[in-house]
Amino acid sequence: QVQVMESGGGSVQPGGSLKLSCTVSGYRSSTYSVAWYRQATGKEREGVAARNSDGTTTYRDSVKGRFTISQDNAENTLYLQMNNLKPEDTAMYYCGADSRPISAVVAGTPVFTKGALDAWGQGTLVTVSS
Repeated sequence: QVQVMESGGGSVQPGGSLKLSCTVSGYRSSTYSVAWYRQATGKEREGVAARNSDGTTTYRDSVKGRFTISQDNAENTLYLQMNNLKPEDTAMYYCGADSRPISAVVAGTPVFTKGALDAWGQGTLVTVSS
C-alpha cells in the first residue's frame, strides 16, 4: 500500500520562505512520480510542481523562479522549497504519488493530472499574511 506524508507548512509573512517535505512509501520500485498540489478556500485543486519518474520537473507558471523541488532518494523524500511567498500562495498543500507521469508541458504550458493518483497525503496548511 502506497502512503504519502507531508510536513512543513506554517504561517509566514509575504516574502518569507517555507520548505515542505513529502515522504513516499510502499512502492516496490523507486521509479514513481511525485507532485505538489494546492487548494485555496473556494477554489479547485491545482498542480504546483511535480517530478515525474523520468526525472523531469514541472512548475506552474506562477511559482517558477520561487519554488524548487529537490529530492533525497535515500529517504524517499521530495522537498518543495518555497521562497518569496505571496498571499496568493495561501492554501492547503497536498503531496501525491503515482506510478505514471503526473505532469507534462503541452504547447509551452505546464499541465498536471486532474485524475486520481495512487496516493495522497493529508495536506499541510501554508498561510502567507502580513
